[in-house]
Amino acid sequence: LDMAASPGGKTTQIYNLSNGTALITAVEKNSIRADRLKYNLNKQGCSATVLIEDAAKLDEFYSFDKILLDAPCSGSGTNHLDCFNEKLLKSCIETQKKLLDKAIQILKKGHIMVYSTCSILYEENEQQLERLLKKGIIEIIPIDDSLFKDIPKITTSIEGTLCVCPNALYEGFFIAKIRKK
Repeated sequence: LDMAASPGGKTTQIYNLSNGTALITAVEKNSIRADRLKYNLNKQGCSATVLIEDAAKLDEFYSFDKILLDAPCSGSGTNHLDCFNEKLLKSCIETQKKLLDKAIQILKKGHIMVYSTCSILYEENEQQLERLLKKGIIEIIPIDDSLFKDIPKITTSIEGTLCVCPNALYEGFFIAKIRKK
């Protein structure tokens, strides 16, 4: 499941990494963005089921082996900070919470999801995961930091997660690999 799939770059990457064998469900709630997603998937020769729906409201009968949640965020790790404000941040935090809760609900026990944002803010990243860690329903699968030794990083409060520090070469982002207990 790709929970926030448009415009489709990560969806096509997943498809190609699986050599076209993955059964992918790509969700996008905005119909215009969903059309762009379908176009891009088709252009890349990728097969996926596209749902035009709010991923946070997916029916409970769905269950997935793997989930990618590249969550909508404030973009604090990017160079596009002209629209950043407190209202946007609060809205993003609430959306992330709803999407994460749904993801954990429909992820099969013992299976893995990736949570990422293009934010470097604690509130959008570690704080979201700490809430689930305290409930005891997830565990972090450490990302091998040695694979990213030459990339500037920001220290995170959760061991095994990765936050890239924005600079002239990189936009900032956060990523965590999670297993449902």
